[in-house]
Amino acid sequence: MTGPVALVKRQLTLSTDRIYALPVVVLMPHSACNCRCVMCDIWLANRNKRELSREDLVPHLPALQKFGTNHVVLSGGEALLHSNLWTLCDLLREAGVGRISLLSTGLLLERHATAVLAHCDEVTVSLDGSRSTHDRIRNIPNAYERLVDGVRALKALAPDFRVTARCVIQRQNYLDLPNIIDAAKAIGIDQISFFAVDVSSTAFNRPQGWAPERVSDVALSPDEVKRFARVVEETITAYPDEFGSGFIAETPARLRRLPRYFAALNGEETFPENHCNAPWVSTVVEADGTVRPCFFHRSLGNIHDRPLDEILNGAEAIAFRRALDVRRDPICRKCVCTLNLAPGDANSLPRSPGPSAHASGALVPGERLRRSGRVSVGVSD
Repeated sequence: MTGPVALVKRQLTLSTDRIYALPVVVLMPHSACNCRCVMCDIWLANRNKRELSREDLVPHLPALQKFGTNHVVLSGGEALLHSNLWTLCDLLREAGVGRISLLSTGLLLERHATAVLAHCDEVTVSLDGSRSTHDRIRNIPNAYERLVDGVRALKALAPDFRVTARCVIQRQNYLDLPNIIDAAKAIGIDQISFFAVDVSSTAFNRPQGWAPERVSDVALSPDEVKRFARVVEETITAYPDEFGSGFIAETPARLRRLPRYFAALNGEETFPENHCNAPWVSTVVEADGTVRPCFFHRSLGNIHDRPLDEILNGAEAIAFRRALDVRRDPICRKCVCTLNLAPGDANSLPRSPGPSAHASGALVPGERLRRSGRVSVGVSD
């Protein structure tokens, strides 16, 4: 649990829209990616790759200390492409960060296994399907085999080291759902979570968004939504132990939200309600220094221009949080990757998050959505 001072700071943040505590920071050390996924455009900017250097990070470490940041998530791009990632990790530890999570494609895990174990507390890999499906989606030969080798290298050196997987559900893998669960078990994954493909935002190097024809490449048609709903029900029936043990991060009810989301994209249903307070408990710092309240909302500034704490508590950022109504905001309503951390929760995401490694929440009566609940970083609850 959080201490009394940290608890007061968390409550102050939620009640005033000014950041007094920042439990979670998502850091993108490197902009490039070593996969060419059909549902993501990050790799299209590989020629213009950027990375955060030691000199970039050091001036902002006092802000993390002031805000009591305890959990840093290394995202990307692929963080393992960074030229000196472990120096950044050492700096974060010196600043008091107690938990470092690495999100990875898995392609470089075997090469860096020893260093990963020395500097990170857990790894979350992307698993998009059984062997052929995963390779096709990732657009990389032998991507599945390299992922398997990476996970097994970690487990061979440290059997208890936590390795989870996240799967983005879309047109090329929605029928593969049971096989994905079986693959995760065979690889040696500790937990698998699922979330729907994002087709609505400008995140992931899509500044103009996607044209309708590109959306249709990865989203599900009405008939496919019906088939997917049946697959979900069959999966719930076939894997009771995996749901019961938490091996599948989602509850059956949360898994059923996935076909509802795709139905909503087709105008056949409303989007499932999201509970999220990410802009009040976390921030995203991209490889070029851009600071965002979450993956999907607009930039609040850049750490090359102003200190991180000044950006987060500047007039623009405070006004953004004050005006944001998660229940009605069009970006939030369609969000596939929420975070919801209540004031009384520990200063980091849980070891076994609810919907996935990105959260869920019980609404506090009479308060705005952002003042709710439990937690997770991946699928919405």
